[in-house]
Amino acid sequence: MKRLKKWVFVVLAGFILLTAVPVLVLRWLPVPTSAVMLQRTLGEREWQHYQWIELEHIAADVALAVVAAEDQKFPEHYGFDLQAIRKALSHNARGGRVRGASTLTQQVARNLFLWQGRSWIRKGLEAWMTVLIEALWPKQRILEVYLNIAETGHQTFGVEAAAQRFLATPAARITRRQAALIAAVLPSPNRLHIARPSPYVLERRDHILQQMEALGGTGYLRNILPVPAR
Repeated sequence: MKRLKKWVFVVLAGFILLTAVPVLVLRWLPVPTSAVMLQRTLGEREWQHYQWIELEHIAADVALAVVAAEDQKFPEHYGFDLQAIRKALSHNARGGRVRGASTLTQQVARNLFLWQGRSWIRKGLEAWMTVLIEALWPKQRILEVYLNIAETGHQTFGVEAAAQRFLATPAARITRRQAALIAAVLPSPNRLHIARPSPYVLERRDHILQQMEALGGTGYLRNILPVPAR
C-alpha cells in the first residue's frame, strides 16, 4: 500500500510538473506555435500565416471586440463562466445546435496545448490547464496570447496575420468596425470570412459593435490593457 501511494504521488507530481512548466515558461516568452497550428500543418500541409505581436501593438478595440463577442465576463472570472455553463447545459439538454460556454482562458488552454475534438479526457485536461493559466498568468497575458493564436481564417492565426492578410493594415491601426469584423468570424474562421463577409457575418459584426458600446468602450478593459484606453 505504501508503494502504491508512493507511485501515485510520483505520477501526480510528474503530471503537475510536466504541465505547469510550459505554462510558466510561456508567461514571458513569445508563443512560437500552438497545438492547433501543428495539427493544421500535419493535416493540410499548407503554409501558415502567423506573426507574434505584443498586446501594446494591437488596437485596443480588437481586444474589446473579442471580449464582447466571446467572453464578456473575462475581467471578472477565474477561468470559468459558471452562469454561461449553466445556460449552455440547459440549452443543450433541450436538443438542437450544441452551444458552448468556453471563456477566453479555456480557449487558450485548448488551442495552445491540446488537440481538437470532443472527449471527456480532453475536457478534463482543458479544465486543468485553464486553472494553471489563470493561476500563473495575469489577465493581460491571457488576452495577449489569445489574440495571437486564435484562428482568424484559413491557415491564418492571430489578429496581426488577419489584419495584414485580409485588411491590408497592421493590427495597431485596425478600426472599431474592422475589430468587430475579426471577432465576428472567430466561431468558425474556416467557414466565415473577413475579406468576403457574408450577410450573417455583417449582422454579427453590427451586434458586436453594439455590445462593445454597451460595455462602455475600451475603458471596460482599463485594468487589463497595457496602455491607457482610447
